[in-house]
Amino acid sequence: MKIIIKLIFVAFCSLPVITNASDNDVSDYIEVFLSNAPDNLARQINGIAIASQTILPAVYEERGFYPVWQNELSILQYMDILKDIEEDGLDVNDYHFRELTSIRDRLWQLPDDRPDLRAEYDILLTDSLLRLGYHLVAGKVDPVQLDSQWNIDSNIGKLNVIFEMTEAIERGLMDTLIDYLRPEFPVYTKLKSALKEYTLIAKNGGWGRLPMGRTIKVGDPDARVPLIRQRLAVSHDFQGNVTDDYRYDDDLADAVRNFQYRHNLTPNAYITNETIGTMNIPVEDKIEKIRINMERARWVMHDLPKRFIMVDIAGYSVTFYDNGKNIWRTRAQVGKTFRKTPILRSEITYLVLNPTWTVPLTILKEDILPKLKQDPSYLERKDLKVIDYQGNEIDPSTIDWSLYPEQGFPYLLRQQPGLRSALGRVKFMFPNNYSVYMHDTPYQTLFSDTERAFSSGCIRIEKPYELTEILLDDHVNWNSERISEEIDSLQTINVSLPKPITVLLFYWTATVDDEGHILFRPDIYQRDPAVSRGLSNGFQFTSNNIKRIMDDTGLSQRNKQIKTSQLDRFPLHETD
Repeated sequence: MKIIIKLIFVAFCSLPVITNASDNDVSDYIEVFLSNAPDNLARQINGIAIASQTILPAVYEERGFYPVWQNELSILQYMDILKDIEEDGLDVNDYHFRELTSIRDRLWQLPDDRPDLRAEYDILLTDSLLRLGYHLVAGKVDPVQLDSQWNIDSNIGKLNVIFEMTEAIERGLMDTLIDYLRPEFPVYTKLKSALKEYTLIAKNGGWGRLPMGRTIKVGDPDARVPLIRQRLAVSHDFQGNVTDDYRYDDDLADAVRNFQYRHNLTPNAYITNETIGTMNIPVEDKIEKIRINMERARWVMHDLPKRFIMVDIAGYSVTFYDNGKNIWRTRAQVGKTFRKTPILRSEITYLVLNPTWTVPLTILKEDILPKLKQDPSYLERKDLKVIDYQGNEIDPSTIDWSLYPEQGFPYLLRQQPGLRSALGRVKFMFPNNYSVYMHDTPYQTLFSDTERAFSSGCIRIEKPYELTEILLDDHVNWNSERISEEIDSLQTINVSLPKPITVLLFYWTATVDDEGHILFRPDIYQRDPAVSRGLSNGFQFTSNNIKRIMDDTGLSQRNKQIKTSQLDRFPLHETD
């Protein structure tokens, strides 16, 4: 490692160093540039807007307008980062790359001092880094603009490091800084690798379209089999020899099952037109889906607690993570397309054994009251009781059901604990504005479907007893036997967790499993296109987040106070 560092130092020393112009002259130009533009107008360099109208001036004012980028090695590191930034699913054009390259070439070629050009170069580098840091920490697309009911606050504390970045620049540690700003959750790194892999496939021509036809089963001969074998070899589902054999053999069947698993199809190895149609999705669409989900990761996958639960809405699953590792997973059913499961972050604080179910108003009005109008016996069959708002039971025979749902229903319907309960035998409670939670379900057979958008917004889970035992984490007082005894009693009890557990309800249409396989999921709520359009738009700061940044950093317009360096929050240590 020491030899490598010496080689880097020799290469660095052999580069043209832009040091002719006086730093004082450069500082004068920076001060004039930052002072002249009216506060309500965007500053521009060669027609390029400086996006950071508040933070960038504050950074330079704190330094007495002294140039930031004095370490040539940091410039080299940063420009190399920008060259590869598309591996993060981002657009290099958002970060002044072409203009920076052009100015740098001019500075190397000009024989005379050009403090004005050096000042522009320094300012553009700083604005570029602020833009990139903002994207890595908060995302390029504002999720609040996509969803007015967005329920997750961006944790943007890392941006403080960007605003106090000068130490990393001075010490030539740009790679360390940028790595720190990326989401630290392993899924992001794996998606990044998948993006690189699929981009290479696209550069090599992608894959061709396969013809539709009859269903092919293992052992069948079919003229399409060699083409399918070749197609699956390109996406690395098939690992064997690509032959012209027309027979559908076991090796290819394993590859088809793997492909079906990765695309949320029933992994039965039958090559149906549905499977062929999925194989025909262009590689460019896969690349865009990966970019979309890397952006989603940048919204939420920062500063996660050691232990948390991830509800993957589009993936119909619930996973318990500990130190970034999956320690438990189960299948889930989520909200129908017209009753979407919301995106939110909360904490599970307690669970309920043998819960009652008070029918939500939407379900009451749209589903149950119309049925009761036709068939009052529905109440008895579903173990539903009518109660008033004081909790008193009402005789259903005294109610004229023909009046509803056209009129406002003055009562509540409550289902009692038992095998027919819509909530099953356990529900997991976390505060939110939508009255959604995770719970057991009597509809266990639905878990065998590959697409499981069946609920009215809550998350039905397949193995609630296992999750109960994991969350209570008390093998003496709350082992599986004790849990079963309490459930069999049919008595409703609330059990507090020893420590609240963060739960994240999120939406992934591309993710990576524990073995590193890229998984693609249907966009059941049609949320991908809006994210894709946002990624294609030009750069803009989100005013809502910027206000929070101001509050967090203490920076404001013309404010020269920057908090104490926070570079100790990430490892700025050279290795040997």
